[in-house]
Amino acid sequence: MDYEDAITALADPTRRIIIDRLRGGSLPVAAIAKGMDVSRPAVSQHLRVLSDAGLLTVTPKGNRRLYAIAPDGVDGLRRYLDTLWDDALAAFARAAAEQAKENANERSD
Repeated sequence: MDYEDAITALADPTRRIIIDRLRGGSLPVAAIAKGMDVSRPAVSQHLRVLSDAGLLTVTPKGNRRLYAIAPDGVDGLRRYLDTLWDDALAAFARAAAEQAKENANERSD
């Protein structure tokens, strides 16, 4: 899976809530769904989308399944976001250098 799948999956606020709930470790569907405004079957569908996007791992344990954040899936998204950050920093450095050059030219006039 690539970062685009992760971004698409995380565009839904319910899926972001699920990811936040899993930040502390793996959980079964019932624990993830507890207190949410959507039904348990809806949570299961959201979990499937997150899993298909490579953001979750699913581990069968007895008659239930435990969901956890998949480090590899999140790593792909992090690498993409790092490139955006690198581009933003480079643009800032260019703008600062241009501004410094303009300021130096104004002082020499």
